[in-house]
Amino acid sequence: MTGRPRPAISALPAYKPGRSAAAAEADHGIADAIKLASNEAPFGPLPSVAGAISSGVEQINLYADHGASALREDIAAAVKVDVDQVTVGAGSAGILQQLLLAYCDRGDEVAMCWPSFEAYPVFAMLVEAEQVRVPLRNETFDLDALAAAITPATKIVFVTNPNNPTGTTVGTDDIAAFLDRVPTTCLVVLDEAYAEFVTDPRVTDSMRLLADHDNLIITRTFSKAHGLAGLRVGYAVGHPDVVSMVDRTLVPFAVNGLAQRAARASLAASDEMRERVATVIAERTRVADTLRSAGWTVPDAQANFVWLPVGDVAADLGVRLERRGVVTRAFPDVGVRVTISDATGNDRFLAALADCDITPR
Repeated sequence: MTGRPRPAISALPAYKPGRSAAAAEADHGIADAIKLASNEAPFGPLPSVAGAISSGVEQINLYADHGASALREDIAAAVKVDVDQVTVGAGSAGILQQLLLAYCDRGDEVAMCWPSFEAYPVFAMLVEAEQVRVPLRNETFDLDALAAAITPATKIVFVTNPNNPTGTTVGTDDIAAFLDRVPTTCLVVLDEAYAEFVTDPRVTDSMRLLADHDNLIITRTFSKAHGLAGLRVGYAVGHPDVVSMVDRTLVPFAVNGLAQRAARASLAASDEMRERVATVIAERTRVADTLRSAGWTVPDAQANFVWLPVGDVAADLGVRLERRGVVTRAFPDVGVRVTISDATGNDRFLAALADCDITPR
């Protein structure tokens, strides 16, 4: 082996993004496949956001503001917190990695319910932390069991709301009760990448929890509802001391200038963003209702995807859908996650599923 990599890195599995439509076409000898595997928005940037990106192209020879100061100020105003409570990173995933780098060392524990976001274990292995996985209950985070799994060695606990890949939520009051059980020496990361899609009335503004819990940090992203996945910009809100630690692990200029301009413009056009999100929510409801009418089990979908908990046929179902030109995200022996697209894309998925010759379950 060239060089001497850390043993933890040699054993580290690479993060696996959703398969592309082109890869499915090549593998199965098909054409015109669609990708519903990565929870991407079915629309491009808003016109004002596209304009902000275009007008910034002439400045890409210059380094951006490393701290994204103006964007932090805009986010602070939008969520009604002080600016020193806000940090910005390369997508919320980038911030999650920064949190592990800032707070965890070899042998520390990172707790989570499972299955959840696939990057959590990768980030834990990166810092050689021990993973504590608590099973979901009815496809939903089991906060009681998660609280019981926390030990003095637990440095970080993830609460993913809505959860990815199941799309289910826990109520904000339940999160508050959970936080009351977590020692202040343990950081609670409330991962809200899909917050804008939530219609569950039990889920209210989580920012109110920050006043009583200095060990809470909330992460969000511009990748999903804002449709800026390709620009990699996310943010987190928490106690200034936590924000300061996270900032120390930020790669220099990780959030590029175009991303900063786009995120600011998207915040300024939040009403238009919400209108687009409403169309996704309407399609999500239609797709989920159609699936249930056909006999499929679909948990309450609160993100921009639906979840089919099909167990041991998940991998087979994923392949059958691909052969019919619809690329989804199959989690072997667990389930299949399907991104909500526009009406045409969703109809293609429903038709492909009906043609798969698998009994609904």
